[in-house]
Amino acid sequence: MMRSHRAGSLRASDDGSEVTLCGWVDSRRDHGGVVFLDLRDVEGIVQVVVDPTRPGCEEAHRVRAEWVLRVVGTVTRRPEGTVNPDLGTGEIEVAASSLEVLNESDPVPFPLDERAGEVDEGTRLRYRYLDLRRPAMQLNLLLRSRVNSSLRASMDRQGFTEVETPMLIASTPEGARDFVVPSRLSPGSFYALPQSPQLFKQLLMVGGVDRYFQLARCLRDEDLRADRQFEFVQYDAEMSFAGADDVMEVVGTAVADAVEAVTGERPEAFPRMTWHEAQERYGTDKPDVRFGMELVDLGPVFASTGFRAFQAEAVKGIRVVGEGAASRSRLDALTDRAKGLGAAGLVWMRVGEGGALESPVAKFLSDDERRDLVGSMAAEPGDLLLMVAGERRVANHVLGVLRLDLGRPPVDEGGLRFLWVVDFPLFEGLADDGSPVPAHHPFTMPHPDDLALLDAEGIDLLGVRSQAYDLVLNGWELGSGSVRIHRRDVQERIFTLLGISPETARERFGFLLDAFRFGAPPHAGFAFGVDRLVAILAGEENIREVIAFPKTQSGADPLTGAPGPLDSAQLRELGLTVAVPRGATARPDPRH
Repeated sequence: MMRSHRAGSLRASDDGSEVTLCGWVDSRRDHGGVVFLDLRDVEGIVQVVVDPTRPGCEEAHRVRAEWVLRVVGTVTRRPEGTVNPDLGTGEIEVAASSLEVLNESDPVPFPLDERAGEVDEGTRLRYRYLDLRRPAMQLNLLLRSRVNSSLRASMDRQGFTEVETPMLIASTPEGARDFVVPSRLSPGSFYALPQSPQLFKQLLMVGGVDRYFQLARCLRDEDLRADRQFEFVQYDAEMSFAGADDVMEVVGTAVADAVEAVTGERPEAFPRMTWHEAQERYGTDKPDVRFGMELVDLGPVFASTGFRAFQAEAVKGIRVVGEGAASRSRLDALTDRAKGLGAAGLVWMRVGEGGALESPVAKFLSDDERRDLVGSMAAEPGDLLLMVAGERRVANHVLGVLRLDLGRPPVDEGGLRFLWVVDFPLFEGLADDGSPVPAHHPFTMPHPDDLALLDAEGIDLLGVRSQAYDLVLNGWELGSGSVRIHRRDVQERIFTLLGISPETARERFGFLLDAFRFGAPPHAGFAFGVDRLVAILAGEENIREVIAFPKTQSGADPLTGAPGPLDSAQLRELGLTVAVPRGATARPDPRH
């Protein structure tokens, strides 16, 4: 091999060893007679001392940053007073006996150290191969590899079979737009790239696989944000003859194994919280429980109030500790934020000594209401109280968002707080045509106690529960799972409720409905985004930092120039013509 050791692996115990190293020049210091080079590889940095007058080392004066070198030398302890405690290799250096330039480098467009975080993201992604050289990115990709490896090992220990499902499939609605691929052999027809392996893993259960898993590539044409990319990796699992508790036990074990492999500490058993409780206490179905500031139901306080603004379905509040001195402009900004989220307004109150309340509306409240408000909120002098009145769903949502705006700690603070959220509603709302919108996907089994309600007349479908469960970590939804529908009659009934006609159901899902005719076993499963788990473990706020070659917020790839047009020959071969929408202009090449 070209090298005997990795540069960053050398330690004081290697003193006196003859080594051959390969790597990049991280920095260079020419002291006239002696040249000091910091040589970097995937394991770290080591200082190399080169005497350019020595045969085989003549090129040391010519070497520059990011040149690729091969160095032969002897490991020696650093002279007293020159030890660098910030480096793993800080006690030693390598005295070079020969230096070979394997490749030269142009000056790099941005520094490959912590200052890269200040560089425009487009530039970093345009030169992603340079960005990946940074130690932080190397550590993130190593962490990701360890997570993947531990997940696979855990699932193997738990008796699961890894099966790859197809990437070219029929288009099926799963909540986001499909990426589609034209068929050359069937002009006018298209494949879809999978949003998830959902239907195929259910078919694997019908096929008797019993316990399936996969680290699956998935693609969804949806707006990008910090925790979302067009393409992502999904830990995907399915079990036959199993229920929600079985799946949560398996997934919890696999995730705990991955966390332990990365951090050295095993998380405690993941607690559970119902969807209803999460909404009432945190205003969201993915609560960040690392900090308090929980929503308080103030309905009992204002049950008989004369203040018209609080004569509403719900009055909820949050206590912001120590923020009573917030400026009026800050309070006006919070009010505008609340209105933008759907609230009619936001009531604020500063808490003074003895529980006195300062607010434009305080005079409209009775003495008992002011006293009970302070008691219900456990308020202290110097606190700020924020209240929203109106529809309960809206009040919860608005205060849930404000809670995060005001109190959420950075992703790398507060530890890892996993949480199972269970007992979701089967439907989350109504579409414009009055049909219900599934809270998860249309293959989720209703709660057994609510199954008969699907055929009842006049029933409020939004009250029907599902057998669904989400895994949440520090306010990020890692993934979702559910007990699946395995009966053809129930699946057809759900399709009908969703406004999917029998003809459309047959066209899109006929293969699944047919499979249910041949003894489909009860089954349940789960999937979560590996990118999200790795990002949190790495202390990153954006999953792009743990993906080797991500897209920008606009979906562009500055490195390769994608997306781009096809040439006329390719279009003819696929039987396609491109109609550019009126007023649209061609996307500029993101590399320029």
